[in-house]
Amino acid sequence: MTDRADRDIELIDQYLKGDVDAFNELVAAHEDRVFAICLRMLRNREAALDATQDTFLTVFRKADRYKARAAFSTWLYRVTVNTCYDHLRREKRKRADQLPDSYDPVDVQATDPFNAVEVRPEIEEALAALSVEFRSAVVLVDLQGMSLEQASDTLEVPTGTIKSRLFRARKQLAQSLGNLRPPGEHQRGDHGES
Repeated sequence: MTDRADRDIELIDQYLKGDVDAFNELVAAHEDRVFAICLRMLRNREAALDATQDTFLTVFRKADRYKARAAFSTWLYRVTVNTCYDHLRREKRKRADQLPDSYDPVDVQATDPFNAVEVRPEIEEALAALSVEFRSAVVLVDLQGMSLEQASDTLEVPTGTIKSRLFRARKQLAQSLGNLRPPGEHQRGDHGES
């Protein structure tokens, strides 16, 4: 296990013994990534803030259910995704406000400001058009940098299912963003034309 994973287990243990400061440290260590997942899943800042808060409330109430068979972060991100699913189900009939054009969240995982990539509104719209299952796979693997195995553990589906969802989601994203032409459509010049 990593130092972070070991520390998370220590903090959960301390929290379960009554140390609320240990829980606060756990929140501080993971809140940015939880918020990033919620924002990409829900596409609405206020809803993402609510879902982040709901995620940590769930963890606060159900921390005793965490079993150290997997990393705490895997369990936490599963709670996060489930919380987002709950929010999406509740808001299914309501249409969320679109992110304003001026809202370009930076990649919180980038360690160098020059590598922080702004998310374009077109990408956010294409991501929102994906089914929840496809979107969660893309968010966890492509945007949050999880391995296929970590995403599989988090979403509690086989690795093959993650691969399939990613393949299909990436294909849909490419079509939505104009990066993939429908079969039979060729660009001018593909056959020697000019």
